[in-house]
Amino acid sequence: MGGEISEADARRWSDGLAELHERFARRFARSESRESALAYMRGLLAPLERKNGWTVAEEAGHAGPDRIQRLLNRIDWDADGVLDDVRAYVVEHLADPGGVLVVDDTGFLKKGVRSAGVQRQYSGTAGRTENCQVGVFLAYSGERGRTLIDRALYLPKSWTDDRERCRAAGIGDEVEFATKVQLAKAMVRRAIDDGIPFRWVTADAGYGYSKGWRYELEQADVFHVVATTRHDTVVTRRALDHPLHDLVAGLPRQKWKRRSCGEGAHGPRVYDWARVEVRPWRRPDRRHWVLARRSITDPTKVAYCIAYAPAATTLNELIAVAGARWAVEECFQTAKGQCGLDDYQVRRHQGRYRHITLAMAVHAYLAVMQAGQLERGLDQVEHLT
Repeated sequence: MGGEISEADARRWSDGLAELHERFARRFARSESRESALAYMRGLLAPLERKNGWTVAEEAGHAGPDRIQRLLNRIDWDADGVLDDVRAYVVEHLADPGGVLVVDDTGFLKKGVRSAGVQRQYSGTAGRTENCQVGVFLAYSGERGRTLIDRALYLPKSWTDDRERCRAAGIGDEVEFATKVQLAKAMVRRAIDDGIPFRWVTADAGYGYSKGWRYELEQADVFHVVATTRHDTVVTRRALDHPLHDLVAGLPRQKWKRRSCGEGAHGPRVYDWARVEVRPWRRPDRRHWVLARRSITDPTKVAYCIAYAPAATTLNELIAVAGARWAVEECFQTAKGQCGLDDYQVRRHQGRYRHITLAMAVHAYLAVMQAGQLERGLDQVEHLT
C-alpha cells in the first residue's frame, strides 16, 4: 500500500468500515462497546494530526474520552477474536498462493517506565537505543496488497523477572519471557494452523540468524529467504561451519547479476546478486543457497540471506522474495502515519493490544480498498484498449 490517502478518500472510505466492523461485532458483549469500537476505527482513519483518546472522541462527537478509555481498558471484549476475523477478511480479499509472510519488529517511543514492556532498548525505527516498547509483527504480502496480520509485544527480562511490575501493568503471571525469535515462530505457526495461503517466509537478520528457526521452517517444508549476518556459517562439501563471506568473496564476475528487488521510495532497489548452493546431500527436490546482495556504488557492502526452496527455483524468484521484506516497512509507515498504530496513550498490556488490533483492522481495510481501487483502474485501462 503506497502513498498517502487524501482527506476526501479518508472521509469517503470511513463509511465502509461498518462492513468490516460487522464481521467482528459478536466479539463485543454490549452495544456500547460495539459502537465505541466502530467510532474508534473511524477516528483512527480520520485525517487527524494526532490520534489519541481526546481527538478520536472529539471526532466521534463524544463529550470526552471516557468511552474510548473504557473500550481500551475496562469493557470486556475479545481482541484476539477480532484479529482472527481481520485475518479472515484479509484472506478473503488479498489471498495469494504465492504470498509472503514477513516478520519484523518496530519501536514505539514512550516516556516513563510504567507502560507495559517499556525500557531503554534498541529501536529499529529510531535507529538507536531509546526508551520504547518493541512490537513484533507478521505482515502478509501478495500480488493484490499487503497488511499486518499478527502482533506481539516484546517483554524484556527486566519485566518478566519482576512480577509485581507486570501485575501493575496488567500482564498476567502466565506470561513468561519470550525472545523476539520465539514470538516470530509462534506467529508463523499460527498462520500455518489458520490456513493462511502463502508460499514464502522472509525476515531480517535479527530473526534469520537463528539456525534453530531456519531448521524448524525446513522441517515443516516452509520455503524461506531470510537475512543473516556475514558471521553466520553453513554446511558445504568442504566444511561443517563455512563462513558465508568466504563463499562469496571468490565468486567470478559473471556470477553476479544486476537486478531490482522491487520499488523503493526513490525508485527501483537495484543491486548485484549472486547465489551459492550449500548443504549438499539433502532431499533431491529441495535446495539451500546463500544469496548475496552487493551494493553497486560500494562493492564492499555485501548482505546475505539463507534460502530454502524447490530445486527449480530461479535466482530472480529468490531476489523477489528477499525484496518482499521491505513490504513490512511500508506497512509500518502507513499504519503509523494513516491508522494511528503508534498514537496510543494506554499503559496496560490489554489496552495496548486492543489499540494495536483495531489499528491493524483499519490498515487491513485500507489495503483492501486500495486493492479494489487498483483493480477498477486496470479494468478501465483494459476497456479503453
